Amino acid sequence: MRVIGIDPGLRQMGWGVIDVDGSRLAHVASGICSSGDGELAARLLELHRQLTEVVAIYRPHAAAVEQTFVNRDAAGTLKLGQARGVALLVPAQAGLPIGEYAPNTVKKTVVGVGHAAKAQILHMVRLQLPGAAPDTPDAADALAVAICHAHHVQPDRRVRA
Repeated sequence: MRVIGIDPGLRQMGWGVIDVDGSRLAHVASGICSSGDGELAARLLELHRQLTEVVAIYRPHAAAVEQTFVNRDAAGTLKLGQARGVALLVPAQAGLPIGEYAPNTVKKTVVGVGHAAKAQILHMVRLQLPGAAPDTPDAADALAVAICHAHHVQPDRRVRA
């Protein structure tokens, strides 16, 4: 099974693709979609265009998207929510099943602690996906979301089998 993990962001949306074969995980690719500057609608359209291209190239079987958390900046949270809408829309348009995970769930699954630092996430992503060298923290977070999904869907697949 091929999984794309998405870390929503308005300026940079991280993405990471892994292959899952039982308990084996393999890094396929990772990167970011950048929205650039300008009006919000144009930036969202650019994220949509780039993420659609990533899905078309890597043809995942499932997607996993990190949930947003509400912070003190309400306007920033709303904008992030709109970018998250793009992160959900693109895989839905491709007909993919989508898992959604809270940031603490992703960190606990990948690192073992729900409040892990970015450096810890990067370290554990590299350990669990040999050869992975994500360029940005957003790409590392997206790979962590994909790893989290792989761990959470495996028990479901074993039960159905």
